[in-house]
Parts: sequence; C-alpha cells; structure tokens
Amino acid sequence: MDIIMPKMGESVNEGTIIKWHKKVGDAVKRDEIIFEISTDKVDTEIPAAEAGVLSEIIVKEGETVDVGTVVAKIHTSGESSVEVKPVQVEEKIAEKFEPQKVSHTVQSDSLNGNIIEIAMPKMGESVMEGTIIKWHKKVGDVVKKDETIFEISTDKVDTEIPSPEAGTIVEILVGEQETVDVGVIVAKLGVGNQVKVSQRDKKDQVQVQERKIEENKIEQVQVIKSMHDNFSKPLDYHLEEKGSGAGFFSPLVLSIAQKENVGFDELKSINGTGLEGRVSKKDILAYIENRNQGKVSQRDKQEQVQEKKSTSTINFTQPVYSTSDVDKIPMDNIRQRIMDHMVHSRDTSVHVTGLIEVDMTRIHNFINAKKDEILKSENTKLTYMAFITDAVVKSLKKYPLVNSSIDGNAILQKKFINLGIAVAIEPTGLIVPNIKNAGDKNIVGLAKSISDLAGRARTKKLTPDDISNGTFTITNYGVFGTIFGTPIINQPEVAILGVGAVQKKPVVIEVDGTDTIAIRNIMALTLSHDHRLVDGMLGGLFLKNIKEVLENFDGIM
Repeated sequence: MDIIMPKMGESVNEGTIIKWHKKVGDAVKRDEIIFEISTDKVDTEIPAAEAGVLSEIIVKEGETVDVGTVVAKIHTSGESSVEVKPVQVEEKIAEKFEPQKVSHTVQSDSLNGNIIEIAMPKMGESVMEGTIIKWHKKVGDVVKKDETIFEISTDKVDTEIPSPEAGTIVEILVGEQETVDVGVIVAKLGVGNQVKVSQRDKKDQVQVQERKIEENKIEQVQVIKSMHDNFSKPLDYHLEEKGSGAGFFSPLVLSIAQKENVGFDELKSINGTGLEGRVSKKDILAYIENRNQGKVSQRDKQEQVQEKKSTSTINFTQPVYSTSDVDKIPMDNIRQRIMDHMVHSRDTSVHVTGLIEVDMTRIHNFINAKKDEILKSENTKLTYMAFITDAVVKSLKKYPLVNSSIDGNAILQKKFINLGIAVAIEPTGLIVPNIKNAGDKNIVGLAKSISDLAGRARTKKLTPDDISNGTFTITNYGVFGTIFGTPIINQPEVAILGVGAVQKKPVVIEVDGTDTIAIRNIMALTLSHDHRLVDGMLGGLFLKNIKEVLENFDGIM
C-alpha cells in the first residue's frame, strides 16, 4: 500500500516530513499515527489508512515533496502493493482536523441519499474544544459546497465553517453557545437530489433539543447535590440557564470537581476564562494542579470563597432606567475575550507610556510619488504602516530587550520578530494577527503582509498560527483620525506602539542655520511599555530610533 503526501488545502501543493513515528519493519494499526507533516497552512499528524507493516520509507525527515508523492509503503495482509487514493488519507485526517466527510446511507420516510456528518473541527494542536456561536443555516435549508453553515469560537481563533458538499441540513445536534470537544458531530448534511426534510422532522428535532436541555439541567443538579452531600446545610442553588455566565458549570467541570473534592463554594471562587466567564475544563484542572502543588492554601481558598460571598452581598445603588430607554446588548464572544485580555494585561504589566512626534513629510512625498508605480509592479498599496513596521523592525534589532517577554524571574529575549498588527473587526471586535519573521522582509514585503493579514482577519480566514507567538504589537488608531493614545500591552509582550494620524502642522525647522516656520506632516507615536523590564531610558531610546529611521528615509525600498 502506497502512502502519499496528502493535500491539506486547495492552495497547498507540497509538504515537509518533520517526523517519522515509525521505522521500517514496525507494525502499524489502522488510524495509528505514522508521521507528521508541515505545510505553509498547518502542521499535522498523518494516520495509517490500513493496518500492516511499514516496509519502506521513501521520503526522509526534513525533505519537502509535492502533494501526491509516495512517501512510504505499508505491506498489508495478503497484498504486496496497493494503491491508495489521496482521498482515503484525507478522510482520515478530516476526522481530526476538518469538518468530517464520512458518508453513510440512511433510509427513512423523509430522507433518501447519503449523510455527511459535520464534526467540530480541530483548529490547532492545543485546541481540544470549540463553541458554536452562530448557525447560519437551519434544518431543511439547502446549502452549497463551501457555503458557511456555522461559526465556532475556540481559545485561539473565531472562524466560519464551510459546508464540505452541497446538500440539505437534515439535523443540528449542537445548539448555539454550546461547547463540545473536537470531533463531536454537530450537524448532519444530506447529499442527493431527493433529500427532503418534513415539517414533522423539524418539529421532532426541536423537541429533542428541548429534551437535551432539560436532561443537562437534571444532570447538573444531580452532580451538584452529590457535591453537597457532606454539608449539613440544605441545598439552595438556583440553576441558571445555559449561557448565563459564571453561574453555569458544565457536567464535565462538575464531574471533575466531585472527583477531586472541590467544594461548590470553592468551585464558584475559580475565575473562569470560558465563554461569558464560565469555568472551563482547563480552569479547574489548573486550579487543582496549583492546589496540589501547594500554591493554593486552605486559607487562600477560604478567603477566595469569603471574598466572593461578601462581594455578592454588597448593596450598590444602581441607577434605575425605563426598559424603553435602554437597549441591553449581550457581548459577543470576541468582545468578551478582548475585555478579559485587557483586564489581564492591566493586572500583569506596569504600564508606562512615552510620546514622540515624527516628521513624516519625506515619506509622505515618497508615497505620493511612487504609490501608483508600486501598485502596478507589486500589486500592493503603499501606506505609512509599511514604513512604520520597517522602522520598528530595525529598532527591535537594535534594542532586542523590547522584543522579549517575562517568565517568572527570567527574561525570554526572542531571536525572531513576529510583528503583531491590530485589526479592527466590525462592529466592535479586534484581533492581532502577526507577520511571522518580519525581520526578513523589506518595506514592500511588509506592505503585502499587512494587507494579507487585514483582509483575512476581516473575512475570518485567519488560522491559529496567524495569531500566536507574537513578539511586539503595533496598533494604528490614526486611521480613524485619533491623534494619539495610550494602548494596553498585548500579553505576554512587554511593549506596544500606538500610531496616531498624520496631520499638517506648522513647525520650527532649521534651514541653512536659520530657524523658520514650515508646514510639515507630523505624526505622534506612543509607546506603552512594561516598566518591570523596559524602563524609561530603554523606552525612550527605542522611540527615538524609530523617529530617526522614519525621518531619515533615503528612498530605498
């Protein structure tokens, strides 16, 4: 059986073998991982399509080959050489990394044809679950191939999931705001010309969903009651609806709490990082690990619980509004993440902000003179941001401590520069993808990367890799006309540069030794830096270097 380099996306034409998990002569089971590949889109593990013995390795670790190239051979029982079509391997991978395309025939009164099961996709190596934040289709709707059917949110990225084939939505198994593990079937798609979903089927599914919600509630109450068995007080707990925030605990979290002897008051004291502040599996496991290592003492636990109780009993005078005067708008998932991230950064870094003005006249004139030529030759729009990112890269190379992060009492000074560019997303969102290895790019290359990241951010085409491992961030609020601001550091980085609007201003300049007033294009740059590591001198020198690079631009791209 031939094992080929699989195709991991429409634009992926080659892959690199980064690790073999098996050697020649090893027995392999069906679906067992045999090697790992890396492409320009994703790194992933490749399972065996059949059981057998690995008889030959053709492509070694570190080698890059085209999609469809035979990389190894497996000797299966009774066969010496069996051709494997690419789709066989891709379907194995799809079970773990993409909406599943496993088809089987279903026969019923209302449905004829094949069923494709759509699974919660894996959006990164460390991503184990996802939350459905919106269904774009309902049961009975016809969908085209690659048409968006739902949106998911993970702790890495929010993205839209397209339909693997054209067909009809015949069943939705996971509702909006529900969180499930990667690989769980969330919907079923009927493929075929005679697929029909009756009104009875639609009604039955609604009843099933309602019954699932009730069963979920009952399961929670049963677990909660068992957690209170050791207390003499009667249980007085109001079970909130799913989606109500920190008051909701999933059955999985409650089960872990019961197994690890985490009391209910103690459970409520854990700060949740999940949707709407919920305690996730990751949160409770981290809490238990800290507790087991002695980082959370019994006194700390009691103080946390008491603080939680006292906070909830404080009476604040709340303003009274008429419901007709106020629109209550629930925060979407992105806004909640931004909120949590900003509070975390405020509570982590000691923020200090420095301001400097830069004369952009020379660059302004260059852009006006060359923008059409660059657009025609390079197919990219030349803006101030390309020059600013170039100046930042040069300054980070000169002052590498600004390109660091803090790990306890250690400084992690990065040898690479992954430059984050904050992108505004309608209506109130914000995401920070980063230009990987920005230090290797010239001004035109940076301009292309900025345009590509902004476009994919606004169309929800970013991958987890795009938003991870950033080392320094630039936020351009000047595009909205803001003159200057004091941005909050993007953790775990130690500095962020804010870019203000370029304005024509009268300034004093020296011409032939004489001071004179001239109209110049002036821009304010602000650097917020973490004073735990970047003090005023380093921050000032870094800003000054950016200014000098921009003002002394020599016209060489």
